[in-house]
This record gives sequence, C-alpha cells and structure tokens, in this order.
Amino acid sequence: MKIIGHSIAWLVTAITCVFGATSTAHAESHPSIASINVCTDQLLLTLADPAQIVGVSPFSGETDRSWAAEQASRFRRLSGEAEDLLMLKPDIVVATRFMKRATRELLKGKGQRLVEFDFATSIDDVKAEIRQMGAIVGHPDRAAAQIARINEALARAKAAASRKHYRVLAIERRGWVTGEISLTSSLLAATGLTNAANEMGLKAGGFASLETVISLKPDLLLVTSSSAFAEDQGEALLLHPALERLYPLQRRLVLPERLTVCGGPMLVEALDQLTAEIERVSR
Repeated sequence: MKIIGHSIAWLVTAITCVFGATSTAHAESHPSIASINVCTDQLLLTLADPAQIVGVSPFSGETDRSWAAEQASRFRRLSGEAEDLLMLKPDIVVATRFMKRATRELLKGKGQRLVEFDFATSIDDVKAEIRQMGAIVGHPDRAAAQIARINEALARAKAAASRKHYRVLAIERRGWVTGEISLTSSLLAATGLTNAANEMGLKAGGFASLETVISLKPDLLLVTSSSAFAEDQGEALLLHPALERLYPLQRRLVLPERLTVCGGPMLVEALDQLTAEIERVSR
C-alpha cells in the first residue's frame, strides 16, 4: 500500500510540474501591456488576457467616449504620462500617434517598447488594427474572431441597405461635420448611404454654420444623441429651432459617440445600430 501511495504521490507531483511548467511558459509567451489611449484601451481589453493588462488610459472610464468603460473599471487607471509607466515597466505600451509627443519620446528614450497605432478612417483600417493588436498580445485567433463578427455585421448592413440612398450629414457639437475620409463616412457607405459632407469638399472634416447645413439640404442628419436638452452652447446648435423644424427625430439617425470615436470591436454594434436607425426613419 505504501508503494502504491508513493506512486500516486509521485504521479500527482509529476502532473503538477508539467502543468505548472506549461502555465509558466504560456504566461511568459504573452507580454504584459499598458494602454494610454482610449482607442487602444478597447482593442487591448477585447483581445488580451486580463493578467496581461497592466493598466488603461485615464479616459477609459468615460461612458460617453469609451465603449468598454465598464470592463475598463476592473483595471488600474494610468495617468497617461510616462512616470507611472516607467515605474510599472510593462513589456509593451500601446498608444496612438496623436498622443502627446513628449510622453511618447520620453518612453522611447528610456528604452520602453512603444507601439503606436494610427487613427482608423475606414472599416479596413479597423480590421488591420485588430490584427495588429492580436499579434501584439499573442492572440491572433481572437483578432480573427472579432474581424469575422465585423464581416457578419457588414453583411447584415448591406442586406438591409436603404434603396433610397439617403444623403446624410454627420454633425456634432458646435457644428463639426465629419468629412469623406473618416470612419463615420465608411460606416455610411457600408449601409448604402452617402456622406453629404463630400459636397462641401471636406476630407477629414470641419465646422459648418447653421446656414450651410440648411442650404446643403441633406436628407437626414446623423447625430450622437436624441436628447432634447443641451448641456452647453456646443450642443445647442443641434437644437436650434430651424434644425428642429427641418430635422425632427424622424429625420435624424442617432449613433452614440462611443461607437464611432474609435475603431475596434464596437463596429459590430455601430453597424447594427445604424442599420436599425435607417429602418426606423424609413418606415
């Protein structure tokens, strides 16, 4: 019996060592990563193992801008500056190229590995960035699954695309109009719509006066909120009596900012919601 007992104990120890070594090797093969931008936050939170995430950006918890705000609340919130990153020493820091240059240069100067993402201006750009983050975190299979979900949402959007080919003006606070080279414009095209800002000669975007919007006569406005209350003068323009008369809710597509401010897995929800909004105003 003692021999059997010793044999079992040896077997358990051997199995534990094998699994322990496998677990350690697995952990070592996947880098620790910190994000200092809300857009890279959302890619990281979707694709990485929780144990890989050292921290997320200071804006990660803002529900109006961050699609993954609830998920981000479970992780350390970083300052967005170099100091805490140099103390925490993650294997990789991810950010966007429009982050503060001084911070990025300091991190590089101290030998910190920094991976910078471009600003996505099309659905294809988003897919490329998902692949890029999937490779960084060591989970390309998860990236492929997210891209497949976007492709499925695209197929649903194209199947339900409006036959009326509405001209849509995407307008935000203070009259900011989203131009031709933008993720929003790419989403509109995917759902059979035309960005009316193209007629204004706007590429990335620009500000439009109330008179310009009215004279352009888009079929629909694309806005980020259906609220009838303006918190400040920036939002008040969208509630101007002239716009409310010409573009009541029935002539407005509503797509929350958190679904378009960044490119990432939220595009599935963005495409589905935009499709639903088109169906609503077309009834």
